Parts: sequence; structure tokens; C-alpha cells
Amino acid sequence: MRGTRFLTSVVAPAIALLIAFVLAGFALLLVDINPLDAYREMWNFGITPESLISAVNRAVPLFVSALAVAIGFKMGLFNIGVEGAYLLAALLAAYVGALYSIPAVLHVASILIVGMVVGAIWNGLAGWLKVRRGVHEVISTIMLNFIAFNLSAYLFIEHLKAETGGLTTATDLIPATGWIPSLNPILVGLGMEPRAGSELHGFLVIAIVLGVGYHLLVNRSRFGYDLRASGINPAAAHASGVNPKRMVISTMLISGSVAGLVGMSELLGFQHQYVQDFPVGYGFNGIAVALLGRNNPVGMAFGALLFGFMNRAALILDLRGVPREIVTIIQGLVVLTVVIVYEIISRYVTRRTVAAAARAAAMLEEETAAA
Repeated sequence: MRGTRFLTSVVAPAIALLIAFVLAGFALLLVDINPLDAYREMWNFGITPESLISAVNRAVPLFVSALAVAIGFKMGLFNIGVEGAYLLAALLAAYVGALYSIPAVLHVASILIVGMVVGAIWNGLAGWLKVRRGVHEVISTIMLNFIAFNLSAYLFIEHLKAETGGLTTATDLIPATGWIPSLNPILVGLGMEPRAGSELHGFLVIAIVLGVGYHLLVNRSRFGYDLRASGINPAAAHASGVNPKRMVISTMLISGSVAGLVGMSELLGFQHQYVQDFPVGYGFNGIAVALLGRNNPVGMAFGALLFGFMNRAALILDLRGVPREIVTIIQGLVVLTVVIVYEIISRYVTRRTVAAAARAAAMLEEETAAA
């Protein structure tokens, strides 16, 4: 058992990462760029203190997005609607959060609750469509994404943007009581001295809490048992008393509530308002991180950090005349190869298990005959 876990949790990602970098190296060779030089530049730039802080900041929303996707995966639901849910949630949370100023803890909590409610309602629509009308969640969440993109644009431009007349199109600024402070004082206490403007977002703490909560919910609760059972064998779960329709709705609501928090790291820790070019792509990249981490919170954390590190390190490539799109190629290859490697290892483990069971049965038969 331990050997199997080691193969799937350590060996498979390591092999996939190696294969991805080798294949990406061939792509660099095609444009007459030495891959070793490019990777060296990325590494040297990526391990600076400022780059590591930036990588963690970039990893946090990816990790939260992966958690939202993984909750659905655990029940066999493919929630592609995280992207639309978090953008709509961030917009409405930013607007509501700018309307008032109350004590800091309550202000931040209220903004987070707005985001969670909006995300839960939006992804919950896909769950309702599945159980009431039989619409597959992949289709409904894709369509809801497009609706969310356009609805967000309409609400933002026509109703929610601030009338400041400035160059930046944005909602009103959230008062300081609604900001999540950075963790730089902790870094300073540990002996680090981040440069001015390089701040470790405090939402990292909330992301860690979400990761722990995900583990307890999925692996240490009755709901999590029903969730996993429904994902592995829906018919058996239903026969044991699990209401499949209720599980679909509950799972999509929980997944959506987590999705509503994806943009909060940027909103409350950096920008403090919803801007026209609010970061996008976290929802779709979260699917890749969830696949890379095998729906395990620790694995997804490492996957998010890997993506965050590569996204940050890619900035140096432009200055060296190397196409930064190589990082996107690497990320895509990592996900593709890790799925293939996981499947190969899974089949290998299955063959070993079947062979071991056959040997045990043969030995038992021999002992029975001898007796």
C-alpha cells in the first residue's frame, strides 16, 4: 500500500515533470534556443525572495480554484464553472464591500460571505439543472461561464463601476477595514527583508484553512464518505441510502461557494476594487492543478506552487529573447503527461494486485487440498 502511494504521489508527478521539460526543450530547440540556458534563467530568477513571494501569491487562487474543482471530482462531477462563478462573485463582493465600513474582521468576513453565496448560487444552478432536467454539468457550467462573463461585463459597465472619471475603470475602493493585511511582518520576524512593494498576501492563511477544511470534509466526515462513495459507485451509494439528487445539489453548492473565494486574494489583498482587467484564467487553470494534485490538498498545493513559480519565472524569458509561451507549453505538457503516467502506474498496480490475489488463491487451494 505504501509503495502504491509512493508511486502515485511522488514518482508519477516527478516522471511527468521530467518528460514535460524534455518535450518543451525540443520546442525551444526548434527556435534555436538552448533549453538548458532558458531553464537556468528561469530558476535563477524564480528563487529570488521577491519571486518566491510572487509565486506563492500566484499559487493561492490556483489552489482555491483546484479545491473547488476537486470537490466535484470526488463525486464524479466535472465543474468547469469555477471561472464564471469567481468573476461574478468578485464583482458583486467588491461592490457590496465598498458600500460600508465596519470593524475589520466583520467587514472582511461579510465580503467573503457575499463571494461564497454568489458562487454557490451560480454553480448550484448547474446542479439543479442536472437533477431536474438531466443537463450534464459539463454543458451547463460551460454555458453558465459565458453567461457569467457577459453578465459581469454588463453589470460592471452599466451599474457597478465608480463614476470617478479617472483612467481606470473600476468599482469604488473597498475601505481599509475590508482589506486583508499582508504577512510581511511575519517574514521580517523570520529574518527576511522583502523589498518595498513585494508583499505576501494574507489570504494565504485562509487558503490553508480551506485546504484543511477540504481534507476534513472529504476524508473525515459522513458527508465526505457519501461524496466519495457516490463518485466511486453511484448505484451502491444509492442502495445504501444516499440520496443522489441531494448529493449533486450539495456538492455543487459547496464547490461553488469555494469558487466564489478564488478572486478574493486579488480583491482583498492587492487591488481592493474590481477593475476592468481583473485577473482571469484561475478557474480553468484550477482544473489542471486539481488533476496534477490528484484531488489531494497537499498535492494540489504543490501543483499550484509549481504553476505559480513557472508563471513568475516566465517574466525573465521576455528579457532574454525567449518566448514566454514556453511556460504555457510546459504546464500543458505536465498535465497531459501526468494523466498518462498515472494511468500507466494505475494499470501496473492493478496487474500486481490481481497477480498477488491469484497467488494467494492458489496457495489457499493447495493448503485446502493438502488438508
